[in-house]
Amino acid sequence: MTRLLTIMPFCLLLFACNSSNKEKNNDVDTTQKFTVTEKPFGGVDSSAVVQYTLSNPAGMQVSIINYGGTITEILVPDKEGNTGDVVLGYKSLDGFLQKENPYFGALIGRYGNRIAAAKFTLDGLVYQLAKNNNGNSLHGGDNGFDKVVWTAERMPGDSSLKLTYSSKDGEEGFPGQVNVQVTYTLTNNNELKLDYTATTDKATPVNLTSHAYFNLSAGKDSTIQNHELHLNADRYTPVNASLIPTGAVNGVKNTPMDFTTSKLVGRDIAKVDGGYDHNWVLNKASNELSLAATLLDAGSGRTMEVYTTEPAIQFYSGNFLDGTLKDTKSGQPYVKHAALCLEAQHYPDSPNQPSFPNTILKPGETYRQTTVYKFGVK
Repeated sequence: MTRLLTIMPFCLLLFACNSSNKEKNNDVDTTQKFTVTEKPFGGVDSSAVVQYTLSNPAGMQVSIINYGGTITEILVPDKEGNTGDVVLGYKSLDGFLQKENPYFGALIGRYGNRIAAAKFTLDGLVYQLAKNNNGNSLHGGDNGFDKVVWTAERMPGDSSLKLTYSSKDGEEGFPGQVNVQVTYTLTNNNELKLDYTATTDKATPVNLTSHAYFNLSAGKDSTIQNHELHLNADRYTPVNASLIPTGAVNGVKNTPMDFTTSKLVGRDIAKVDGGYDHNWVLNKASNELSLAATLLDAGSGRTMEVYTTEPAIQFYSGNFLDGTLKDTKSGQPYVKHAALCLEAQHYPDSPNQPSFPNTILKPGETYRQTTVYKFGVK
């Protein structure tokens, strides 16, 4: 009996060790199902461009290049289990480098969207920016964050990629050196999570976003007019003929801008001059992560939910696509309304609109934003 009692603790210890090892092994096996791979994707000047592909156990894949921090592919299944690519893009880097590329999949900064007359006044000084959009500044100017090579770092132990970029003082006319970090993470729940941070050594406007163009049919439908969209927003910012906010914040009720109940994108699009390219003010009082939009393609059954900490979202219905872009995937022409963008952001032209939420980042502060694109089927 004494010998048995002596052996029992040893057996219990051995069992515990084996159990611990088994659990650890299981953890390793699960982790190994998340992968990050990379391959060359050309070069810009003397900088190598690399494509990184994040994969999860559910079979979803997201590919990103360090040129512009650009999302080049998002592969997700439809209701039949068939995988398709739900973002517009190109076969090679040449496509992304063409002058007419409309920011496909890119990270946007230093200021996403438009700044009126390409200038603003800050602390008594007038800053002149590039007039790259009908006399206004759009998406950071001639060479915004979408046209630079970011430093990429694969994160250990998970399916994440960290991108960093240092924007010099005076770059594209903006004051201050701004250090930006964006981490892409693919979760086990088919969520693509974007975490942004930025710091500066001088006060400067900062408004970062992602400019992916989505078509949940994976190209089977040439436009997104039959996609159903819901926006968690009772208000929007009307614009003038140059798509600059007038300063008003109007209700959407009884207008073509009302997506408070899910409806087809194409239902009222003809009633909106030029199509949808507007900023919706989200129904939220703080910067918590909350649902901003839901998108459904009934044909494929694919869904996408957008969650963000930002106060607004820009819905753009691909109005300026015209089928002339070169080097497109499978040679497919990207016609008008071939895809849509849902860009989590602050309001356009905020540096010139005192009534809009503040977008000025100051030394000692940290800009933070999180946006999640969650894919599913219905």
